Amino acid sequence: MFTKTFLAQTCEIINQLNVSSIEAVVSILKSIREQKGRLFFIGSGGGAGHASHATCDFRKLGGFQAYCPSDNISELTARINDDGWDSSLANYLKVSQFNEKDGLFVFSVGGGSEEKHISTNLVEAIKTAKAVKAKIVGIVGKDGGYTAKQADASILIPTVDAKAITPHTEGMQAVLWHLLISHPDLQCNPTKWESVSSQK
Repeated sequence: MFTKTFLAQTCEIINQLNVSSIEAVVSILKSIREQKGRLFFIGSGGGAGHASHATCDFRKLGGFQAYCPSDNISELTARINDDGWDSSLANYLKVSQFNEKDGLFVFSVGGGSEEKHISTNLVEAIKTAKAVKAKIVGIVGKDGGYTAKQADASILIPTVDAKAITPHTEGMQAVLWHLLISHPDLQCNPTKWESVSSQK
């Protein structure tokens, strides 16, 4: 029963997704690449895992200059240890000379909250992006939080079950970033199995 319910809820979420918001993210990502900007993927927990995987896909399939701060665990933990959690991602961006040509891509369930002191590392990274007028996009759940309020475009995963916000959001984030990098406006290099199949 649980399996059927979970899958049915997933279908419901997909049917409720705002296609216009997805296309808005595509447009911004395309413009970042066209102006030779860099794309920095950030997230915590499951979002950090998504950020790492997405960095691989956007570099390999989309030809983006993409980076993931949490891939460098030595630097990230040194910054957390010496300077604190809140500034860890923001300081990574600053030393990378993050600028108006670049983009920040956020994966977060709640989107961060300054008031509730949740995902403050993401909040501070977003503030850094705003300060230099870089573009901000994200895929978020619940009400989108700070990310949705500050982003130039964001994709909100609808809540269909308050008890399953996190698994549904993180599952759909993987579906959606794969959608984005498979979009004809963004993908410029073939995936391996599809290219092998086309040779037969």
